[in-house]
Amino acid sequence: MQNINKIINGKMYADSLLREILPLSSNYSDKFLRNPCLAVILVGEDPASKIYVKNKLLTAERNNIKSIEIKLLKETTEEHLLNEISKLNKDTNVDGILVQLPLPVHISEKLVIQSIDPLKDVDGFHPTNFGALFMGDPNFIPCTPLGCFYMLKKELKNLDGKNAVIIGRSNIVGKPMASLLLSSNCTVTITHSKTKNLREHCRNADILISAIGRPEIIDETYIKPNAIVIDVGINRLDLNNIKTNEKKYKLVGDVRFEKVINIAQKITPVPGGVGPMTIACLMHNTVKAAYMNKNEDFVNIIEGFS
Repeated sequence: MQNINKIINGKMYADSLLREILPLSSNYSDKFLRNPCLAVILVGEDPASKIYVKNKLLTAERNNIKSIEIKLLKETTEEHLLNEISKLNKDTNVDGILVQLPLPVHISEKLVIQSIDPLKDVDGFHPTNFGALFMGDPNFIPCTPLGCFYMLKKELKNLDGKNAVIIGRSNIVGKPMASLLLSSNCTVTITHSKTKNLREHCRNADILISAIGRPEIIDETYIKPNAIVIDVGINRLDLNNIKTNEKKYKLVGDVRFEKVINIAQKITPVPGGVGPMTIACLMHNTVKAAYMNKNEDFVNIIEGFS
């Protein structure tokens, strides 16, 4: 039987954050006679990307944020995509721009990210925003690390001196996560596919954050007793029944939840952990961008990073 007191409820925290964002969004609408606006570009028909975009747009609608969805064919040229971004950059009624990743192989993600106006870069991936985060003066912080950080601060309050281990060194999660933890006085180790003795590194972690993208690779032997475990992985496991030809699947994280929950102090589930917080932080960044667009002060919602 699962100990529900050990589960970090991402949906609960996301709902709490959104309850703070909605009044700010509504006040903006009253003052400027339009809602904060998020433009989302989806290139191709990737099933997971379509689901992510749908959830983002629905959350925006529920929180008084106008959304513009731009769907482009998989065969869309890089030039055409860059032109679409340029139009959105120039549109003063668009506050935030998000290009859903991954992109088709013929389009440079690096070039696309760099083409977004840093003041509309609600994903926080532009080099200007990325650099500001590492310099300790953040503007827009990538949504998944920000969501993880929000939950850690709520659960632990004080992170001073904690040993934090991150599995994964991507620009989307690993590197910005390290910067956020360093800013809160953690001792941070980033591990990756070339790390030797990964298990030993993980067993020293007071906080373990896995963003490796491999289903249930982290079992109880990687976990220090009473560690806080944040599972960023979202992996789809096929459960197809050959006899009945029935196609089923389930979502799992990088962590073997049923084993690790017995050892960890707290753990995020998959689904229902990091995912909802990522979307809530996107709404946070969008409303923040809207206020900045009007040179208005933005109320500090997420402690130290608004």
